[in-house]
Amino acid sequence: MRTAPTCPRCFGPLHEPNVWSSSWRCAAHGDVLPFQPPRRPSRAALEALCEAARVPVWLPWPLPSGWLVTGFAEVGDERTGMRASVVALSGPSVTHGPADMLLIAEEPGIGLGAAYAGLPGPDPGEGFDAGPPHAKIDARGHPTALWCAGRGVPGDRAVYVGEALGNWLWTVAWPVEAGCFIALANLSLRDLRDQDQALDLPFGAFSPRLDGDVQ
Repeated sequence: MRTAPTCPRCFGPLHEPNVWSSSWRCAAHGDVLPFQPPRRPSRAALEALCEAARVPVWLPWPLPSGWLVTGFAEVGDERTGMRASVVALSGPSVTHGPADMLLIAEEPGIGLGAAYAGLPGPDPGEGFDAGPPHAKIDARGHPTALWCAGRGVPGDRAVYVGEALGNWLWTVAWPVEAGCFIALANLSLRDLRDQDQALDLPFGAFSPRLDGDVQ
């Protein structure tokens, strides 16, 4: 894993804040919030993320059969709070072999979901929600529409995006066939920041998908 924060829009290096500026700066995208090194899957990592997050930390629950929680990531720092969260999952695909999925909640303009999706970002872009939704899920008890972000997305992944609790909700899945899982599994998402949730999460090996530079 990386040891220094990077750009949430391109996963490139950042210039640290200094005496002239309190912002992190990317040579390509200007001032951004920092994408922190991903966290390996553990209860302690989840608790740290939930404590700092200003956006939902989404998890489908119950998890589909055979699926495991395989890591976490976030955008922000101690000054700003965490303004984007990522939960990584891995499990069997709908066809054969393994599949990976990232669930991303972020404030508008952050750009992390678009970066994982392979889009220029920072947001889905105008017209992404034209026409009827391609999938519907339940997010914290609210029916939520998702649209397939097909134009410009690399052919190795399936990307759905919508809005939940005032933030973007992205699902990015590999391989592309795993998109059927998102569209057909009737996922019910919980916000792991909510109190009184005694969930016994099954953790697996760290997902390399969290490192954007190895997509």
